[in-house]
Amino acid sequence: MSVATADPNTRTFDPTVYHVKKSAEGVALDIKDFNLWYGHAQALHGINMEIQKGEVTALIGPSGCGKSTLLRCLNRMNDLIDELSIDGSIMVDDFDIYGPGVDVIALRKRMGMVFQKPNPFAMSIYDNVVYPLRVDGITRKSILDETCERALRSAALWDEVKDRLKESALGMSGGQQQRLCIARGIASDPEVLLMDEPCSALDPIATAKIEDLIADLKGHYTIVIVTHNMQQAARVSDNTGFMYLGRLIEYGHTDTIFTNPKKKQTLDYVTGRFG
Repeated sequence: MSVATADPNTRTFDPTVYHVKKSAEGVALDIKDFNLWYGHAQALHGINMEIQKGEVTALIGPSGCGKSTLLRCLNRMNDLIDELSIDGSIMVDDFDIYGPGVDVIALRKRMGMVFQKPNPFAMSIYDNVVYPLRVDGITRKSILDETCERALRSAALWDEVKDRLKESALGMSGGQQQRLCIARGIASDPEVLLMDEPCSALDPIATAKIEDLIADLKGHYTIVIVTHNMQQAARVSDNTGFMYLGRLIEYGHTDTIFTNPKKKQTLDYVTGRFG
């Protein structure tokens, strides 16, 4: 776990305690009676779910069901949308992330985000990874170097790029770019990693590498992944939530959702009868 003091450049990393907090059991995110409207149109209806620490939670459902909307609520990215209103709560460590006085920037540092399409910055591989630290005012080279290597190793990318860290990230393959974005997302030591269809733009080989990476990161991070690929959800997740028309129809252990769901709508979806 990183240790920060008043001077960001005195920050040090101790690999013997790194991620201890993230590995702890318990509830990472507690979503209670959560509703969301775009103007007069309600997009989410009474969502209740507990996302467990150190586990992978998948959100599945047909296009437009609200799964990406819910994901973006977890780090308040939807705040940027005009005429948005919410009701209910999302609790992290006993505080409501939508409560008064919440530092949204600080919240987003705790919630790393990986988007549908790789979005590396037009700068070197090295500068991409350490960008979040530089935003925080960290300039000491030893800290930046250590963070870069740690994040790239965590993203299973270090051996592929260690000899070309100063080259542009735009010259990497699509799969490498997505792993780079994951490395950038975990460089600032978040607690939760949010992934919005991270493999939809990738070929099967790159997709397999991302799935292997998710398996490696599980336990160190709480991961929430939105995926349209039910087979992927079955492969990578511990728990799965099925959403339809803005409602959480069913949520439970992945094996149960795919082999013995309680709701007929869930059964119809996972067996391909609709969606």
